[in-house]
Amino acid sequence: MSEDKEGTPASIVATLSPSRANDYLNCPLLYRFRTIDKLPEPPSIDAIRGTLVHSVLEKLFTFPRAERSLLLAESQLLPLWSEMKESRSDVQELLPKMNEEEFLLSGFTLVKRYFDLEDPTNFEPAELETHVEVALNEHLLIHGYIDRLDIAPTGEIRIVDYKTGKAPGIGFEEKSFFQMKFYALILWRTLGKVPKRLQMIFLGDGKVLTQDPSEEDLLRTQTKIEKIALDIEESKKSGKWQTRKSRLCDWCAHQGICPEFGGTPPPLPNENGPDSIRN
Repeated sequence: MSEDKEGTPASIVATLSPSRANDYLNCPLLYRFRTIDKLPEPPSIDAIRGTLVHSVLEKLFTFPRAERSLLLAESQLLPLWSEMKESRSDVQELLPKMNEEEFLLSGFTLVKRYFDLEDPTNFEPAELETHVEVALNEHLLIHGYIDRLDIAPTGEIRIVDYKTGKAPGIGFEEKSFFQMKFYALILWRTLGKVPKRLQMIFLGDGKVLTQDPSEEDLLRTQTKIEKIALDIEESKKSGKWQTRKSRLCDWCAHQGICPEFGGTPPPLPNENGPDSIRN
């Protein structure tokens, strides 16, 4: 469902995805390290497990509805894992440190939990792992990857995202829905219809969170995205990238060069061309 790039205005100078927008909201310096400095980060077992589980669920929906069973999904786990071991350098790097049996068991547990939450024989997705994008204004292209897009016979649109972690605590749900509203905004602008439902399936604890957005919700999301993009441009012009210390710092790979932990960021690289931000 990707937009034709030939229709993109020539004046576009930046692109923004939900993950990079969240990076900037959480810590502008982290955004800089990932997007401008492009600093490497060590591979994550949790991220690799998430990729494997997403691949299994994507593969599941390529089979006829009547065949989509837990047994079938389980049978895809090992072949897809073998492909990842052959093709991905991050997996190869982590293999010596992994207990593969425990890793695969945890992956199977997440796949099994999916079947506790949905019956994949009851519907036919319209799109799987689809890239969507739209020029939000003459300077900014926003884009992202949707895990699953369901369109009812009556035309209602549901955006579904699989999360292999646990659902956010009370009071933090709205922050999690920013990514989903980001996708909904793109679909509204490209299809002319507000998605009926946003659904996040948390396989880590078996919870499902939903929201039914309105045009007003998506207009507020657009204002927020445009403000983030403007703030990013201001940081680029000034060369000032603020730090925001939080609990997320515990998982940051760049503490050694972060001023919050006594480090010194490297000099800014010379930038050439538009800011391309991809998931």
